[in-house]
Amino acid sequence: MGKDVIIACDFAGKEEVLSFLDKFTGRKPYVKIGMELFYAAGPEIVKEIKARGHKIFLDLKLHDIPNTVKKAMHVLSSLDVDMCNLHASGTVAMMEAALEGLVRPDGTRPLLIAVTQLTSTSQERMESDLLIEKPLDQVVLHYASCAKKAGLDGVVCSPLEAGTVHENLGGDFLTVTPGVRFANGDIGDQVRVTTPARAKEIGSDYIVVGRPITAAADPVAAYMRCVNEFCD
Repeated sequence: MGKDVIIACDFAGKEEVLSFLDKFTGRKPYVKIGMELFYAAGPEIVKEIKARGHKIFLDLKLHDIPNTVKKAMHVLSSLDVDMCNLHASGTVAMMEAALEGLVRPDGTRPLLIAVTQLTSTSQERMESDLLIEKPLDQVVLHYASCAKKAGLDGVVCSPLEAGTVHENLGGDFLTVTPGVRFANGDIGDQVRVTTPARAKEIGSDYIVVGRPITAAADPVAAYMRCVNEFCD
């Protein structure tokens, strides 16, 4: 599976995201639909963007009791998305149930990945807010190991941790990494970040890039810059 750049389409509604995607008259980028857009525009926006020829990562980060997550994943599987996710902290049992719910009647399913620790989480915040006192990279690897044990395809982690995940869990276990910024860019509310070129070197399979593309003066040029740095 080749590397790819996923654009985080964190827009407030249908008109904004479709206007943004209209700019891409050539290559159709892989897009992430997160909670803001999904809650504003509903499942129909997923179907409309898919019909335009885009691959879709549906980023809803499910986290609940196993049976609830299983039923929710069964609903999401009908949207024909290419990737979806949940929180690894929901336990192996929850991840196994999610995988079971995600399989369509014909046996196919989207990729399923687990969020380890958010890229806005620092060691200090993890200890003070979550009462997790292990080193952050060790926590990420443990959560990733649980995801692999549950049968998932990979994890969401910081690009700084992608290499360690691959070294311990294999090259086929996917790493989807937000927290990517250009070398001269603002890191915003992220704390564990790197550049597209460095993410490629470390071993990320997919990078998720939002504001450096969506807020750029020329979003298509910014996207192609990411593609050139990360994929080529």
